[in-house]
Amino acid sequence: MDTKEISQAVISRLPRYLRYLGELRDERVERVSSQELSERMKVTASQIRQDLNNFGGFGQQGYGYNVESLYREISAILGLDKQHRLVIVGTGNLGQALANYMNFEKRGFLIRGLFDKNPAILGKEIRGILVRPMEELPDFVKENEIDIAVLAIPKTAAVEVADILASCGVRAILNFAHVDLNVPPQIQVENVHLSDSLMKLSYNLAQTERESV
Repeated sequence: MDTKEISQAVISRLPRYLRYLGELRDERVERVSSQELSERMKVTASQIRQDLNNFGGFGQQGYGYNVESLYREISAILGLDKQHRLVIVGTGNLGQALANYMNFEKRGFLIRGLFDKNPAILGKEIRGILVRPMEELPDFVKENEIDIAVLAIPKTAAVEVADILASCGVRAILNFAHVDLNVPPQIQVENVHLSDSLMKLSYNLAQTERESV
């Protein structure tokens, strides 16, 4: 299956499908129709069918989707059928919140290391993981075969750290720094700009206010 031909819009909806299917599993629901899933997710049934058909389709006419099977299939498409080793660079408020986020492990993302340059926090443990100095980052990444790095540092340092990570073999970066990273094309980068989300929310609020006038 060549996912390169599938639009990012479709891929961005897959985690949401997985989340709702997980809820159905917890409720011990064995099967669900696209219409029932549509009512839960507030997405049209045709959109759900179109999205899943990009991967071959998993439902049966008159039966719908087997919840357990579809959950496993989407997990595999998202690469969640295997574990990923990651480090978090930056252990301020955001970095510590991410380190304490239990769902990482539930999804197979194993936090192997925490790094910071602040002497006040070096040597401390967060959920049993030692905060190490930045100088140890390159060797640690190589020795522990780290797949993913999470950047929770100021943008002034993010570009330099991203270059170091790229040279050490990291394959993907989750970037919370509000700056574009210039890394080799084979390294996947996901940018999370919280202020952009707030501005989008502000726009939608403003639109609602204009429409109500």
